[in-house]
Amino acid sequence: MSVIVRTEQPGDEAGIFAIHTAAFPIEAEARLVDHLRTANRLTISLVATDADKLVGHIAFSPVTCPATTDGLGLAPVAVLPEFQRQGIGSLLIRAGLTAAVQAGAGFVVVLGDPAYYSRFRFMQASRFGLQNEYGADAAFMVLELRPNSLPAAGGLVRYAPEFSIFGA
Repeated sequence: MSVIVRTEQPGDEAGIFAIHTAAFPIEAEARLVDHLRTANRLTISLVATDADKLVGHIAFSPVTCPATTDGLGLAPVAVLPEFQRQGIGSLLIRAGLTAAVQAGAGFVVVLGDPAYYSRFRFMQASRFGLQNEYGADAAFMVLELRPNSLPAAGGLVRYAPEFSIFGA
């Protein structure tokens, strides 16, 4: 297996949709990516390929918080089931975080498994006074990419309007 991570290109849309529908029990994440793309809010969209087959995808979109707009939300990330547990998700996350730094993002938030995302230095966002629209506590995590980029007073982090698909 020789996995390569690259930026999403025109023509990848159907393959990305298929990855998310295979990796998640419902189509919400796949539809979210399509909605973010249509709204021009896919700040970072990377795919993992193996022998020119799309096997994974990660998306980052803008989030807002009082006194700052330089944050991104990591969501969703998915790998085809037959390619899971081979490090592809981690490869996508690392490449995505590198792309986020290069794009000038100050911080990244994620709603996910703390045991998994702490491997990438994400920390519980509530430690920094940050809350989310979904009422998640331990699962809502943040990674500061640039020193002093988190709002000193904390506040409510809001994802792009397209995330309303999840009922926030």
